[in-house]
Amino acid sequence: MPTATDPALERDAQELYEALRDLIRVYQCRDRDRICCHDLTPAQSHALRYLMEDGPLTVNELAAALYLDKSTTSRLVAGLEHKKLLQRLVHPEDGRAVHLRATPAGRKRHRQITDDLRGRETRMLAGFRPEVRRSMIDLIHRLGQTAAARVDTSGGTCCCLD
Repeated sequence: MPTATDPALERDAQELYEALRDLIRVYQCRDRDRICCHDLTPAQSHALRYLMEDGPLTVNELAAALYLDKSTTSRLVAGLEHKKLLQRLVHPEDGRAVHLRATPAGRKRHRQITDDLRGRETRMLAGFRPEVRRSMIDLIHRLGQTAAARVDTSGGTCCCLD
């Protein structure tokens, strides 16, 4: 197994960093521009996604999923509530807490955004052979899982755990 001082490993780490940096920059700009067409910020869109996939969630659970602190998440939630895309429900086990759930309008907006972005991905992937597509998807999933395992989701910090 190569060590951290292995020149080939160091070079690969630098090239991976640069490739991911460029990919993330393009996606952040592209997604921001597309999502804004749906009258949402990227963070609001991500919040709706988590509420659709994992909800209902508490504010703290949503904050952890978004890697945001509770106060930032509360403002984000207020914006989504103002747009009638989510609703607050009494928590079934703790009457002092609330559960957040996407409204029918929130679910519809999430589907519209997902369909829009999926259409772009379909056109992009069309130029790759199926086995290459599957390998890329697997690699990106594994990179995401490895990176996520190193992030503190307790809120209020942006520092990695390693």
